[in-house]
Amino acid sequence: MTAPVAFATSDLCDAHEGDASAALRVLPPVFRDFGPIRSFSGPVHTVRAPEDNSRVREAVNSPGQGRVLVVDGGGSLRRALVGGNLATAAAQNGWAGIVVDGCVRDVVELRAAGVPVRALALTPLRTAKRGEGQAGEPIALQGVPVRPGDWLYADEDGTVLAAKALV
Repeated sequence: MTAPVAFATSDLCDAHEGDASAALRVLPPVFRDFGPIRSFSGPVHTVRAPEDNSRVREAVNSPGQGRVLVVDGGGSLRRALVGGNLATAAAQNGWAGIVVDGCVRDVVELRAAGVPVRALALTPLRTAKRGEGQAGEPIALQGVPVRPGDWLYADEDGTVLAAKALV
């Protein structure tokens, strides 16, 4: 895996503030860090997970290749889509980070796994395993469009999406 590229989301926003193409998008400041707090970036792999983390499990058990897993959980606060086991698998398989529009659990294990994890909240209740959801399709997080292949940049100031690599 390559070394992380230095960036600041505030600088990325400043550099692209005149761009009216919507190529640069900022996620609202509702996501909290539950893994190790550090900057991360990479091309996006999308998963839609309607209170069922079957597609999330498939993704983290496959080679991450420095990508960021972005999970559309519909903003649900009822069930955790990622826990310690899945975060550990993501770290072992080379994922750069995970962003969940929903809940996670096992916060001590998430921190120990070594992969950055951002989500809305914690809940101890796991998901059902019904084989539902889709991977690799356009999704939206908190109303912000996210497409497979977008680039995600996250640091202490926030989370930015771009249509292409910016740094």
